[in-house]
Amino acid sequence: MRKTFPYKWELVFWLFIAFFFNQADRQIFNVLLLDIQSDLGLTSSQMGLVGTALILVNGLLLPVAGLLGDRLSKKWVIVGALLLWSTATALTGLSAGLPALILLRSVATGGGEAFYSPSANKLISENHGPDSRATAISIHQAALYLGFIVSGVIAAVVAKSWGWRTAFFVFGGCGIVLAVLMAWRIHPDNAGRSCEPVGRLIGGGFRAFFTSPTAWLLAIACAGFQFSGQAFLMWAPAYLQEGFAMDSTRAAFDASFFPQLFSIAGVLLGARLADRSIRKHYAARLWVQAAGLLLGAPFFFLIGRADSAMLVCAAMAGYGLFKGMYDSNLFAAVYDIIDPHYRAMATSFMMMFSYLIACLSPWLLGALKPAVGLSGGMMLMAAVYLASAVPLLIASRFTLRKEIIS
Repeated sequence: MRKTFPYKWELVFWLFIAFFFNQADRQIFNVLLLDIQSDLGLTSSQMGLVGTALILVNGLLLPVAGLLGDRLSKKWVIVGALLLWSTATALTGLSAGLPALILLRSVATGGGEAFYSPSANKLISENHGPDSRATAISIHQAALYLGFIVSGVIAAVVAKSWGWRTAFFVFGGCGIVLAVLMAWRIHPDNAGRSCEPVGRLIGGGFRAFFTSPTAWLLAIACAGFQFSGQAFLMWAPAYLQEGFAMDSTRAAFDASFFPQLFSIAGVLLGARLADRSIRKHYAARLWVQAAGLLLGAPFFFLIGRADSAMLVCAAMAGYGLFKGMYDSNLFAAVYDIIDPHYRAMATSFMMMFSYLIACLSPWLLGALKPAVGLSGGMMLMAAVYLASAVPLLIASRFTLRKEIIS
């Protein structure tokens, strides 16, 4: 059995399911937002506050998550995070007002999700060498896209039949069961765990990231990528409703299905391209990421310029394909330049930086809407998307060769 299905791929299987619920538990809130708002009598700004607080809590806790991922058993950090956000998701079904939503969605769910990604990606990287690392991480990343697509459909069906609260009970309960199964199946891990004192580990992780020009360039590119992407995720359904006379159900489905489905193809394609080329050229991962942004920007622009529902859906599919190519080496590129003891902290610093910048974009696109409309806003976001490739090209040409370690 082990010869036909090695543990390193069983690990990816379990983490894939966990990451699916990581994204699904977040997405079902967006899908059921109007039902929750109506039932609890909240305003749109109050509902928006819940989402903003979740991103902020997630971003601010990422360095702590990275520290734990470098210091403690990644297995138990992952299982504990899954148990925390799943329990919070289940309890969200009992919410009676805004304070409970903020506590359970922003603090507990967002906090639990923050602790997952640095340890999960580091654990995958420790079990996969250069020839399969990006592929393994990208298969894991595909769960994000699948979580967006599938969870919305399931949550809508469950909520229609039994109410929005039941949807949270179902997803939260499944996550709790999964945490038990993962505690049983995932092997104890010792590789890559630092035995340094906490203060020295924090200082070492801080220096490893903040003294690396390549790491900073990767973080700037990621911030631009997330800035544009978060604006799209929030406003795409409204854009389809207003610009193409879609009803809310179809708009929500199309805005998720086309970009996320094609992102799965893009992330797998980008991973294979990088893994097959990395031994021939040290900058292959950054070239694949830059290509994803450069080729995806015209499709992002076309989303804002499209004059038919068919064309805008095709544009979202193209955007999703090349978005996936960028995503395919998001973590693998950082791991190539950071000492294994500090990889979880390095990715957490990068994601914290990008999230804290990205949380502004949904507000900005809304503020620009009266002046340029959502179509104009999408085209402006395409420009940010295109500019995000520049730091990657600079790193591949001037800084990466001096810093690469694997």
